[in-house]
Amino acid sequence: QVQLVESGGGLVQAGGSRKLSCVASGTIVTIGLIGWYRQAPGKQREMVATIGYGGRTNYVDSVKGRFTISRDDAKNTAYLQMNSLKPEDTAVYYCYAVLNGRGYWGQGTQVTVSS
Repeated sequence: QVQLVESGGGLVQAGGSRKLSCVASGTIVTIGLIGWYRQAPGKQREMVATIGYGGRTNYVDSVKGRFTISRDDAKNTAYLQMNSLKPEDTAVYYCYAVLNGRGYWGQGTQVTVSS
């Protein structure tokens, strides 16, 4: 059974850093687009960053210059390095990946940034 599991969330002070990881398990033949999304209380889920198979990245404007998405397909793992965190970055962060041609979501990991 293919699944995604995020880790790395927690409480961090404003201005601090956090690195999220997303590991895919199961029989993985192909890994396509990978993305990180977030959902704050009372808000819709939004795209934070995506990375294509060739490494092309895309970021929401609010995190450009602060967050970096990366992938290590040999380890079936994706990362989101978050620097200069702000209280408005507080949310549940979800990993999304196209595995074996099908889209999967992780269960989410909470990131809380205190002011």
